[in-house]
Amino acid sequence: MTGRVLIVDDLVPNVKLLEAKLSNEYYDYESCNSGKEALEKVKTFQPDIILLDVMMPEMDGFEVCKRLKGDPTTAHIPVVMVTALSDVKDRIQGLNSGADDFLTKPIDDIHLFARVKSLIRVKLMIDELRLRDQTGNQLGVMQQEGPSQKLDGSVRVLVIEDDVIEAKQIVDTLSKFGSKIDVSNASEAFDKAMRGNYDLFIVSTQLDEADGIRLCMHIRSQNETRRVPQLILVDQDDRKLMIKGLEMGVNDYLITPIEPNELIARVRTQVRRKRYQDALKSNYEESLSMAVMDGLTKLYNRNYLDAHLANIVNQSKQKNVPLSVMTLDIDHFKQVNDKPGWGHHIGDEVLKQIATRILNNIRSTDLATRPGGEEFVVVMPSTNLEIAKTIAQRVHAGISQSPFPISAEPGNAKITVSIGLTEMKPKTDTPSSLLQRSDQALYQAKTTGRNKIVVAA
Repeated sequence: MTGRVLIVDDLVPNVKLLEAKLSNEYYDYESCNSGKEALEKVKTFQPDIILLDVMMPEMDGFEVCKRLKGDPTTAHIPVVMVTALSDVKDRIQGLNSGADDFLTKPIDDIHLFARVKSLIRVKLMIDELRLRDQTGNQLGVMQQEGPSQKLDGSVRVLVIEDDVIEAKQIVDTLSKFGSKIDVSNASEAFDKAMRGNYDLFIVSTQLDEADGIRLCMHIRSQNETRRVPQLILVDQDDRKLMIKGLEMGVNDYLITPIEPNELIARVRTQVRRKRYQDALKSNYEESLSMAVMDGLTKLYNRNYLDAHLANIVNQSKQKNVPLSVMTLDIDHFKQVNDKPGWGHHIGDEVLKQIATRILNNIRSTDLATRPGGEEFVVVMPSTNLEIAKTIAQRVHAGISQSPFPISAEPGNAKITVSIGLTEMKPKTDTPSSLLQRSDQALYQAKTTGRNKIVVAA
């Protein structure tokens, strides 16, 4: 996974060094030499992350970060401050300015790219939610003003830590700011996490009875807790474990022994981002009317697909990122509706289960729709054809490998689907031509035996 990186530094050698590092990892990047230039460049380049130097003339990095985070159009972009300053006080000032992390020069490549990948992963998820919010606005079914990034209300935190003294320090520090803190040992942590409706998990990597990173991944795999940010506590000498956590999807880390003000700053950053994501998701789920929703499957209908695809094609071209589309059709669906003793109500049961199985086998950033009848379309942003094939194979297997339970004899039905798959051609494709090519691949799958995946030529 690569992305677009904006480098902001007034010293040319520093810029050239970062450009070389990013080029070797196949990132798209642009650079500028002042805070004022950065505030303009961010609007045209639309980066996925900003690497921001602190010590710059006229406007330092702290002020640039405050302005970026104070603008609703740029507040969601992750900012990593890069500086020679290593004092804890400076790091806290950066975090309080809204920065997502603080890297000290000379920059360690492994640490840099672990953090960049982690923050871009979160940014892509927020981008998809923002795009769906935009689509809803265009269709006139969602509020025009986007959600606030202010941190309102009390914060609920689950601390998973065996060390009583360390846990007490966290509770004492966060409780002063109106947070509700629960503490758990490793054996009870998973059950508490599932029941608690938390805003943040703070997980020690030095648990006596469990692997902290593995516990984080187990919690992250559950639907109830998938979107809850995770902050791990890492010993200052265990750099390898810190990087492993970021690569596995942990949102942030805190070096032990804990500095209280840094704890507060990092907790605020993670909870603020979660509240923003929750608000976007809530807008998108609650405000959409049946005008853009298929009443049977609860997937989006043709109206929403057309509007959203137009937005995402345009965005993908602007950012020079791939986009793939999958079209599915249920094989011999007429036989389900026409079979004696079954009828259309059994067909409806199958359609609802098809929708569920599609959702269970795609990613949270993918958009599943039902344009009509027995046809489904899945839009996969930032996805090339190779990855799209893997997702299509997962969807196909999820549908065809196990029977569908139905409320008529014999109690289940064997259902298969044909799938057409294509990737956008950035220079020539329109939303219409992209869907048409996916349909053509589907038609080929239907006419050459069904129950298969065909990739558009």
